[in-house]
Amino acid sequence: MSTALINDVKKVYIDTFNKEPLLIFSPGRINIIGEHTDYNDGFVFPAAVNKGIAAAIEKSDANLSTAYALDKKSKVEFELDKIKPSSEGHWQNYVLGVVAEIQNRNKTVGNFNIVFKGDIPGGAGMSSSAALENSVVFGLNELFKLGLSKEDMIYISQKAEHNYAGVNCGIMDQYASMFGVKDHALHLDCRSIEAKPYKIDFKDHQLMLINTNVKHSLSDSAYNDRRSACESISKLLNIKALRDATEQDLETIKDQVTPENFQKALFVIQENERTQKAAEAIKDNDLETLGALIYDSHQGLQHQYKVSCEELDFLVNQAKFNPNVLGARMMGGGFGGCTINLIAKSEAKAFAAHASNAYKKAFNKDCSVYFIELAEGTHLVN
Repeated sequence: MSTALINDVKKVYIDTFNKEPLLIFSPGRINIIGEHTDYNDGFVFPAAVNKGIAAAIEKSDANLSTAYALDKKSKVEFELDKIKPSSEGHWQNYVLGVVAEIQNRNKTVGNFNIVFKGDIPGGAGMSSSAALENSVVFGLNELFKLGLSKEDMIYISQKAEHNYAGVNCGIMDQYASMFGVKDHALHLDCRSIEAKPYKIDFKDHQLMLINTNVKHSLSDSAYNDRRSACESISKLLNIKALRDATEQDLETIKDQVTPENFQKALFVIQENERTQKAAEAIKDNDLETLGALIYDSHQGLQHQYKVSCEELDFLVNQAKFNPNVLGARMMGGGFGGCTINLIAKSEAKAFAAHASNAYKKAFNKDCSVYFIELAEGTHLVN
């Protein structure tokens, strides 16, 4: 967590509203393995990280509420009894959506002002939206003594994303951001919404993210399209979700679905298995096996689920050529964003430089490299 970030939002809040605010930090997340399994009721393996959203929030005496996005030098003012999705843009709807979903639970919030700023790289697939939603719901719960549990809060955040941002997301992002445990990844069952924290000893290895700095415009529509393909195959199989299917089950309806959708469902079933194997590997401190599973995950995302892109595949191939990288894959919804790499600490900087140069040559644009640590979930900052 960046102290500078917290100080920034605090200073702007006091300068603007002349009040001492509550301070909250809500982290972004990575996902070690288990991609596109969350909305299929499967397993995922996310962790909160030390980059996120800092928010300053306090009650307002005015008859309207204000939200300031410091990064974007942008603000929105709204009346609590007239909330509807904003046509202005993206970030406003995460804030407005959270307030609306709290009200839908018959909880009363009063007017408030919030100032927030983040250091999660945009478009990196690290869930800045979930971090923002969680910071808002967490802050309002504290301010107005709403009595919401952390579990209530993540469902409010998720509903805000569905109903105000139009992205039919699973629960992983909100869960990881809210419940993160320092130095642990969370093996989360997306059906029971129960997670087991696994302490990860990376020994002489570490995690490194490389951001392609591209976001292909397909991402939201392709996400919703894949989700509906998975749901229609579950219906054919007469099960609640693909989490309940085996490869043998899938074979029984092979002639009733397109080859593309067959492969997508097969990917989800296999990725779910990989995620369970990854938990065993972490328990056994077996980083080699974990790395191999991570590479397999990318293979499936690229060729079966088809959510990768040329830039992501290029970076994963760079990793494969390097014996110091145990595993690499695209992370997040796809079509851009980051690769996550499990790499020897001593070689990380050299690999980052090599991959960055090769990427620049290939695409005539820069990628960005981030070193991250596994951190605590959404919390009040003293």
